[in-house]
Amino acid sequence: MAISKELKNRVEKLHAQIDDLRYRYHVLNDPQVTDAMYEGLMDELRKIEVQFPEIITLDSPTQRVAGKPSEKFEKLVHTVPQWSFNDAFSPEDMTDWEERILKILEKELGSRPADLSYVCELKIDGLHMVLTYENGVLKTAATRGDGKVGENVTANIKTILSVPLKLKKEVSLVAEGEVWMNKSMLDKINEERKKQDEPLFANPRNAAAGTIRQLDPAIVSARKLSLTAYDISSDNAPVSQEEELQYLKDLGFKTDTHWKVCKTMQEVFTFHKYWQNHKTTQEFWVDGVVIKVNQKKYQNLLGFTGKAPRWAIAYKFPAEQGATKVRQVNWGVGRTGAITPVAVMDPVQLAGTTVTHATLHNYDEIERLGVRIGDSVVVEKAGDIIPKIIRVLDKLRTGEEKIIKEPKICPICKSEVSRKDVVDTTQEKSVALFCANKNCYAQQLRRIIHFVGKSGFDIAGLGKKIVEHLVSVGLVETPADIFDLTKGDIEPLERFAEKSAENLILAIEESKNITLARFINALGISHVGEETAIRLAEQFSAQGGPASGWKTLEKIMSADQSEIEKIEDIGPQVSASIEKYFKNEKSKKLISDLIKNGVKIESVKPKVGNLKLSGKTFVLTGGLESMTRDEAKEKIRALGGEISESVSKKTSYVVVGSDAGSKASKAEKLGVPMLNEEEFTKLVG
Repeated sequence: MAISKELKNRVEKLHAQIDDLRYRYHVLNDPQVTDAMYEGLMDELRKIEVQFPEIITLDSPTQRVAGKPSEKFEKLVHTVPQWSFNDAFSPEDMTDWEERILKILEKELGSRPADLSYVCELKIDGLHMVLTYENGVLKTAATRGDGKVGENVTANIKTILSVPLKLKKEVSLVAEGEVWMNKSMLDKINEERKKQDEPLFANPRNAAAGTIRQLDPAIVSARKLSLTAYDISSDNAPVSQEEELQYLKDLGFKTDTHWKVCKTMQEVFTFHKYWQNHKTTQEFWVDGVVIKVNQKKYQNLLGFTGKAPRWAIAYKFPAEQGATKVRQVNWGVGRTGAITPVAVMDPVQLAGTTVTHATLHNYDEIERLGVRIGDSVVVEKAGDIIPKIIRVLDKLRTGEEKIIKEPKICPICKSEVSRKDVVDTTQEKSVALFCANKNCYAQQLRRIIHFVGKSGFDIAGLGKKIVEHLVSVGLVETPADIFDLTKGDIEPLERFAEKSAENLILAIEESKNITLARFINALGISHVGEETAIRLAEQFSAQGGPASGWKTLEKIMSADQSEIEKIEDIGPQVSASIEKYFKNEKSKKLISDLIKNGVKIESVKPKVGNLKLSGKTFVLTGGLESMTRDEAKEKIRALGGEISESVSKKTSYVVVGSDAGSKASKAEKLGVPMLNEEEFTKLVG
């Protein structure tokens, strides 16, 4: 049966009216009609769609809960990297941050900007979500994941009525927001879970995260989550943060209305103090204030560190405190051999979570606090994350408390304990205690877990429990042993079947090709993290002509402390630790065994010399069809080029993809050459 023009017109009007009522109720908090009236319109639309299924569109209100429950969540690669904020906990932290960004801007601009301002936004304690729209229609919704790859939870996000399925403008963009559950819904859910003898959700954040992880969208819909949008992370964002927030609102998103533009750090402090005292007045949990540089031109100049934007910071509220009792102290052994005391306590609720363990840092801290077994203590969650003991309530002592003695032997391998770091022997003495046995099981285990982790070889399926099992049965003693495993070694073990053993061996084989920076980080050198590893790889690969990854590593291994210390941001302690590690015979043997077992470091090409793009600076804007933005950047760097986030007269080329933003307009204004995808592909091909 053909669909009449009148029926199509009625469906369009139903879409518009239902969406308007949804927007007023769930975004503007301004209900115009009763639920019965809303459901009446929905019922009419459902009946039409049942009779004429070909009329159903992706943005139809009926498609918010559709289809069968999923069996699992698929992985989704983010088109825009997802960052997290660095934290500040005091006014001093904030003034230090401001001074850092002012110095960078002064260096870039020649003087400190007089018009710099900040936008302060409430930091909603929820689940970060990435929403991708194409021509105004919601295409995908994904969790943050590791910042590069998240989980596709589109079906669940569609059930959230504050999320527009269709924007008020036909634009393509990536928006970010926070999914949260209001406090009354949390109470209702916990009442039901209590009746069913199920564990209660500790706080709205955990409840929201647990809900989004449901495989059945109908369950998600029933829990009535909300989403507050706060960022456009694609190139077509407005020129300031305040305009961006207004633009999100104009597009139909729910935005928090309490944000404020502050011109001075004193105004920031006033805003922070006000909300510290009024945070419980909101439906959602607030755990601090996010401060962002308002002007995008300054954001672009400030850029990013390895994990966070330099132009923004989360100013957390003071840690929540509680009183509890210490029952015992456990001593853990870390990857570097440092022995750390951890207090086991009576359960205490802090920031909505149940805490039973707290760090005591080191034995000197135990003595400073005067902590004893059986003491009543004050514990807090620093930044609402890491619990620690801050005070002993000594007036409550009964006389039965026991003094905590400094351990003389390692709790794991029973070797001698000292104040000297056996990994970083450049230290004369440390406040920490160290196991003198380099082969201590706990150290060995943690090094291998670090080695195979996401920042190292990133071997899928080789998690902590599997590593423990392989070490405990003697199959793996060093990281190099992993690459010598066979399916026959693993298959007889508990928890493994033929297919799972095959998958693990395949994952190990696929991980053998690795970049130099990730290889260095995987080694677990004391004081060397991801950023330092990248600096080492870049600096030494730039010396001389193109070289294999192993040849570049050999340069690093033969370098002395003074040569390493010339690298920016690497000081005496770090350089000494690097030199010591590579001069160590055991380290040399590990690297030799890795080579023997098939590990290959990808070839490293320096950014200087006669490479094709040496001395050229590129800015990318818009999406590319034939490659991701990260892949494009890798191609540029491999040919000696540099990447910049902002367009200036010094820019060599602007690569313009689909839905290019303001960078293309600026390039045209400055006369900077622009390349389309085809031209760029030829250039780097």
